[in-house]
Amino acid sequence: MTLPDLGSWGAIIAIVAMALATYLCRIAGVVLMGFIPLTPHVRRGLAALPGSIIAATVLPLIERLGLAAAIALLAAIGSMVLRRSELLALVVGMSVIAGLRALGF
Repeated sequence: MTLPDLGSWGAIIAIVAMALATYLCRIAGVVLMGFIPLTPHVRRGLAALPGSIIAATVLPLIERLGLAAAIALLAAIGSMVLRRSELLALVVGMSVIAGLRALGF
């Protein structure tokens, strides 16, 4: 069985399908949360969620990339705490890791 040649429509169909899947995943969370009572315990859990996601994303990278990545992350966090600027924290973190890599770490 051969599939029809969709030409450039194949890419458009794929993009629309993925956009629909993304939208459905996002809206499903909103719909499902409509059925959950927002008790203080649930509110605390939801408040902790962004930090948990960041930790789950960053910690495996630090383990794989080593001490230089950990130091750069701490420098970026320190910059963020002091200046409250995401762009500055990004520049500080990237500068620290670039400098440490240049020094052989």
